[in-house]
Amino acid sequence: MAFQLEEELTCPVCQDIFKDPVVLTCSHSFCKDCLRTWWIEKPTQECPVCKRSSKSSPPLNRSLKNLCEAYLQQEKQSHVCPLHKETFKLFCLTDQQPVCVVCRDSRAHKKHQVRPIDEATKQCKEELQKALNPLKDRMELVERFKKHCELSLAHIKSQSYHATNLIDKTFLRLHNFLSEQQELRLNALKEEEECKTQKMMDKISAMDAEIECLSETIRVAEEQLKAADVSFLLEYKAAVNTLAQYPQREEPNMGTGTLLDQAKHLGNLVFNIWSSMKTLVQFSPVILDPNTAHQELVLSDDLTSFTLEEEQKLPLNPERVPIGMPPLVRGSVGLDSGSYSWVVDVGDNDDWELGVATLSALCIQPDDEYVADDAGYWSVEFSDNKYVAINIDKKKDNVLKLKSNPRRITLHLECKKRKLTFYDADTNARIHCFTQLYQQKLYPIFGADTSMHILAQKI
Repeated sequence: MAFQLEEELTCPVCQDIFKDPVVLTCSHSFCKDCLRTWWIEKPTQECPVCKRSSKSSPPLNRSLKNLCEAYLQQEKQSHVCPLHKETFKLFCLTDQQPVCVVCRDSRAHKKHQVRPIDEATKQCKEELQKALNPLKDRMELVERFKKHCELSLAHIKSQSYHATNLIDKTFLRLHNFLSEQQELRLNALKEEEECKTQKMMDKISAMDAEIECLSETIRVAEEQLKAADVSFLLEYKAAVNTLAQYPQREEPNMGTGTLLDQAKHLGNLVFNIWSSMKTLVQFSPVILDPNTAHQELVLSDDLTSFTLEEEQKLPLNPERVPIGMPPLVRGSVGLDSGSYSWVVDVGDNDDWELGVATLSALCIQPDDEYVADDAGYWSVEFSDNKYVAINIDKKKDNVLKLKSNPRRITLHLECKKRKLTFYDADTNARIHCFTQLYQQKLYPIFGADTSMHILAQKI
């Protein structure tokens, strides 16, 4: 509170307690001499704080002047020993308080370490500065961490925006596909309905014509039956011949395929749509984790490939490959049971690396001398036109001799056997095999000097 009061009683120009304070129309106050000096140096009479113009003869701020005098009087009294009314000229190091010359010789401070005020002030300031330095270091550390948090916040929003757009585009593509499939199936159903409806209408028209003809023939025959004997006999032969033209017991035949083929349109409908959808989708056995990617790697939208570009400004992440390490990225899921295979297109890269590692191995800093006991790292690296098998447990890397340079590498991990095998995907020739992998989750790792792509598997 004393500090705040002193701050309120301090002139903004001389940074000292007000002397003859005057108040401007903008309500800011200054020492009379400080304001006069300020206005001599400035061509216009304006407030040194808010730059508003003011009167040339501002009035004295008596309330503030009285308050400043009272404060200075109190400060002066605070420098006097309340017991002996002597000015404090000494400082007791034992009790950590100012004392006067009478206090020094009193029983209360007998055998205490006492120093002159100026000497004690210098020593105490040095000690306070020494105690203050760690706080300044802490302040710098906290401010730096705050900047990382702000960068992380912006990155989270950017990730969310990017992911939202990709999700919307993906579902729109699926919606369009389903709409097209719906339209195709409805059109096929409509086409069959129209075709078979027309056939049935043609049959009904034929039956109507035949019924009309038969009705007329029956009517004529029945009239002949009512005729006199001679007249009946004269028309008998013609009537018999007319009736003989129509089949007597043959029933009209509907034939096969008259009704709609509902089995074709409805049978396994969802499965058939899904089967058609397989041409639209792809499945990757390994998904790259962008939060672990080195700052020079830019991942594709589907998280199955990357390219090496200029270093990006990314937030701190303990899972990210440390700066100074080779540009690597790991898979998003740790593998600890079952068997897995993934094929990687290394293309014409002059420098690449593939394998698996434990989390503790991926977090090792470049200059770390200590390697945790559970750190495991197994990979095949192509660099300087030679292939090398790398095992963190081995002090010396194993140089591999290959007959040709593979462009696509198959990695087959058998978690139960703790075994990782590398193959040339085009020739199926074995490149190298690691055994006795650690009983931990193993994360696929990928690195290249230009780009790399995990190939999709057949569904």
